[in-house]
Amino acid sequence: MIKKILMINGTQRTLVVEGHESLAEVLRDRLLLTGCKIGCGEGHCGACNVIVDGKVTRSCITKIAKVPDYAKIETIEGIGTLEDLHPLQAAWIAHGCAQCGFCSPGFIMSAKVLLENNPSPSRTEVREWFNKNRNLCRCTGYKPLIDAVMDAARVLRGEITKEDLMFQPTDNRILGTSYARPSAAAKVTGSWDFGADEIKTLPEDTLQIALVQAEVSHAWIKGIDTSQAEQMPGVYRVITYKDVPGKNRITGLITFPTNKGDGWDRPILCDEKVFQYGDAIAMVCADTVAHAREAAKYVKVDLEVLPAYMSAPEAMDPDAMEIHPGTPNVYYETNCIKGEDTAPIMETAPNVIEMDAYCSRQPHMPIEPDVAYAYMDEEGRVTIHSKSIGIHLHHAMICAGIGVEPEKLRLIQLHAGGTFGYKFSPTIEALVGVAALVTGRPVALNFNMYQMITYTGKRSPGFMHIKLAADEKGKILALEGDNLIDHGPYSEFGDLLTMRLSQFVGAGVDIPNIRNRSRTVCTNHAYGAAFRGYGAPQSFMGGDIAMDMMAAKMGIDPFEFRAMNCYKESEGSTTPNGCKPDVYCLEDLYDLARPYYQKNKAYAETLNREKGENGKFKYGAGVSLGVYGCGLDGVDSSEAWAELNPDNTVTIYDSWEDHGQGADIGTLTHAHETLRQAGFTPDQIKLVMNDTGKTPNSGPAGGSRSNVMTGNAVRVASEMLINAMRKPDGTYRTYEEMVEEKLPLKYEGKWVATACTDCDQETAQGNPFSVYMYCINLPVVQVNMETGKVKVVKFTMVSDFGTIINKTVVDGQVMGAIAQGIGLALSEDFEDLKKHTSLLKCGIPYPNDIPDDIELVYQENHPRPLGPYGAAGCGEGPLAAPHPAILNAIYSATGARITRVPARPEVVKAALDAL
Repeated sequence: MIKKILMINGTQRTLVVEGHESLAEVLRDRLLLTGCKIGCGEGHCGACNVIVDGKVTRSCITKIAKVPDYAKIETIEGIGTLEDLHPLQAAWIAHGCAQCGFCSPGFIMSAKVLLENNPSPSRTEVREWFNKNRNLCRCTGYKPLIDAVMDAARVLRGEITKEDLMFQPTDNRILGTSYARPSAAAKVTGSWDFGADEIKTLPEDTLQIALVQAEVSHAWIKGIDTSQAEQMPGVYRVITYKDVPGKNRITGLITFPTNKGDGWDRPILCDEKVFQYGDAIAMVCADTVAHAREAAKYVKVDLEVLPAYMSAPEAMDPDAMEIHPGTPNVYYETNCIKGEDTAPIMETAPNVIEMDAYCSRQPHMPIEPDVAYAYMDEEGRVTIHSKSIGIHLHHAMICAGIGVEPEKLRLIQLHAGGTFGYKFSPTIEALVGVAALVTGRPVALNFNMYQMITYTGKRSPGFMHIKLAADEKGKILALEGDNLIDHGPYSEFGDLLTMRLSQFVGAGVDIPNIRNRSRTVCTNHAYGAAFRGYGAPQSFMGGDIAMDMMAAKMGIDPFEFRAMNCYKESEGSTTPNGCKPDVYCLEDLYDLARPYYQKNKAYAETLNREKGENGKFKYGAGVSLGVYGCGLDGVDSSEAWAELNPDNTVTIYDSWEDHGQGADIGTLTHAHETLRQAGFTPDQIKLVMNDTGKTPNSGPAGGSRSNVMTGNAVRVASEMLINAMRKPDGTYRTYEEMVEEKLPLKYEGKWVATACTDCDQETAQGNPFSVYMYCINLPVVQVNMETGKVKVVKFTMVSDFGTIINKTVVDGQVMGAIAQGIGLALSEDFEDLKKHTSLLKCGIPYPNDIPDDIELVYQENHPRPLGPYGAAGCGEGPLAAPHPAILNAIYSATGARITRVPARPEVVKAALDAL
């Protein structure tokens, strides 16, 4: 044991430690200074950054034994409070930097040291500082963080005040403004607890779970021996499939009759087979995490290893075995059949191009690993707290599997540190639910980053084959496609994802004739999960590059080629699904974007002249169009409640799950825009969110549906309350008057997308979405001709999201998408199970990988008829097509056509050498 005397946030603390603990563990476990976060646990992400004797210190890899006595340690809790924010904390709020908020404390502590040593840094110096100190953010795209540091520096220099930074509403209106999200102050002060923080407050008898996971990708399970593990110190129970009370399956909610599976293919704990690397085989429940993990090593699993089919083509080989016996590996097919037969058109058209593209298995890489805990509540319900972004959806998916009646299961969303879609699938909810049922004790499971990366779902790779025909003037005549989605071993949402290819291949382009086939393939690689864009990145990886290739073939500028072929009301253009878009905004959007594109082209030419270094570097400007629909297919719906309280405030209840995108400010703004007519101010609106025991079914926070569906539901509930409060003379009743007149105080608002239809299973024709969003991507890239390394030096995105609900939130969503799009295009992948197992090795972009020169342009003169206050969503359209734009820019710079991502240096260099 070692006695340590440390000065922590100005207070002397005496601790007795074992010595092997990290500084982060001591701060979090012993002192409950949980503003210090543990993300990667390897020093790669900076979430754990604190200040030790004036230096930025990655506390997760700093052993407490090496911290000298009387060291001065500062954490986020010590630099500011909710009532008196540090200038950096105020700037973080003002610039919308705290999206999910998990990385915010680490960034702020890092920036504090920078400004203490350099009161007037340049933007480049700020980026270099964050890059050096390994500060990672997956949400913001980094630019807002640089903006915040620059403004905080101005405050510290006395040039402005903290109050100058903060937006203050005028005329009691916050719609379309930069009003701060309600959770922002707690996130920047370290008082916003995430799942791993809440676990520390659970009762002493809480059991910690360690998983026994498969280390092969495909095998028969011949036996599981838990006897030795059960005798290990601290072990309370080892759980296998034999102990699961229910069906031991998570249902994929298969809804399409053409799906050849039954949807019950994903085990909670593997019983007969292992289907992918990392599958859970057993759970060790013990008194500590260390005891559980040590005992897990002694669970013996007897396996008969089988051939592993790690890609769609491998699983489609005639000799490949069925991964799920009785279900073919190709288990779903959708065809987009629009207009006339395309074969004769392809034979006679004067211009035809044909291409193959590949969109990779992109990992989500949130900085917070997956986490959950569960217990039996006071009403006898299994209560599960997790990062779920679909609490009512997951309720339906796991009830039968864990063996409880629906009324005996309650799901509550934790404060979530980013998910970007992976939590549309239940990951560990069923595991902790089973463990709570079997042990009768509270249980907790907190993944490390290795488990996060290897166990959770990934973007499903897309193998795209596209053929395009155009007339002699460049008008697109027809499109053919034959595409594959590698969805991993589990079918959940695989059919829905594959249907997206029938909806988005060719979206935004007036194509009268389409024959596009897409199939879902079961493989043994990581299971497919939702990821921002959900099917659109695969679609545009094929469809948009095909447009670029046709423009090059015909010698037409690629921007003008897209503009001449976009949806036009004058021509009665329809989507690939044969319906009219919600608004015809694309002609105006291209007109708005044209000068920015021309400026980018001129900028690339200037860089070629001034920084080309005799041909070592080449620069080019690219373009692509991204489109996304808001909603789950067909007649989607959402529900919210509004209640007048005794203190004459209003409580809004909904299940708009937040994974960093701003569900709290979305709910508040939609409610306030209606309630303000009765004089309600934002601070008079309270939010109760995301608890199946307390809040209505608003639907999952995926498919960019929430702003439209739940926003409309909040609006309707607020309108119903306002209508009840309104007196004949136009004034409004108080709570007391409502009670006196025996008027209801609580109102249920529901909104249904009745204008929509499901897509026909044979042709994909229909009207699947009530609202769409559109984004024109305009990057400028630098290509190192000697190494093949590509750097994006500028990115302009010109978007139409209808009415902007909150400007800062929309900016953050777009900039974050640009960063993730750059990662998808150039570096990110989860392919090699031995290599791609950390944030660093998966290729996550650091601050210097993302340009500081980002332009965001919005078109707002096409309000959506069915969107709340005219709004669309904004989460997924910006990530639909940045990557083909970057690849198109590489072609513009070099003449080398890349059609697969990630375009790592070796891929680009091979294409350059082949010229």
